[in-house]
Amino acid sequence: MVDTETILKTLIVDDEPLAVERMQVICAKLDTLSVVGTASDGAAALRLVEALSPDLVLLDMTMPEVDGLAVARKLADMEHRPAVIFVTAHDHFAVEAFDLDAVDYVLKPVARDRLERAIDRACARRGERAAGESEWLQELWVPHRSELLRIEIAQVHRVDAERDYVRLYVGDRTYLLLQTIAGLEKRLDPAEFIRIHRSTILRKDRIHGLRHDGLGVWSVELDDGEALRIGRTYLPKVKAMAGR
Repeated sequence: MVDTETILKTLIVDDEPLAVERMQVICAKLDTLSVVGTASDGAAALRLVEALSPDLVLLDMTMPEVDGLAVARKLADMEHRPAVIFVTAHDHFAVEAFDLDAVDYVLKPVARDRLERAIDRACARRGERAAGESEWLQELWVPHRSELLRIEIAQVHRVDAERDYVRLYVGDRTYLLLQTIAGLEKRLDPAEFIRIHRSTILRKDRIHGLRHDGLGVWSVELDDGEALRIGRTYLPKVKAMAGR
């Protein structure tokens, strides 16, 4: 039996009646949430959030006038903001969703098992907030083929800039994300990551040592034997990390 205190009061927001009906059917089969209302536009959604104080909003991205992104921005300013799971037919809003600290980004047509995973993350996020949520980025979404993959920041060991994108190194695979390296750096925990060059951020525990190559040039030696040059701008911070 599910503890009633762990059930998420949920608001469904979508301008398509059939989409709302489908979400209601799926949600009715999930014992971790309770649908307390529905809204067909962004303005109504904001009014219902004020009136119902939901724990979770299942939010369509594209709606007339006040769209899902605008709603999420308003919710982000609330003292007791609900968690947001974007539900959309479009995969190109993932960066905006990531910037707004959404719990998940689920593509239509919504499958029950995919929504269940998103709900599980919302429950986990609720527990983290109760325990004191970290201010640093914990996860992000990456477009891959016809889906969006969720990657935990703990899995990322290197980030390289590629124009307006960053390339994430995760194990033996890499993924491209539309995000500037400077913007991503601001959200990474400096206790775990360090920028060594204008084009490179490394996880600190991958660094095996520093090497002086002469003429003031230094390199970072990684635990796999690879050496990466340290930019002069970033050298003082890298040396400080090594206690020099």
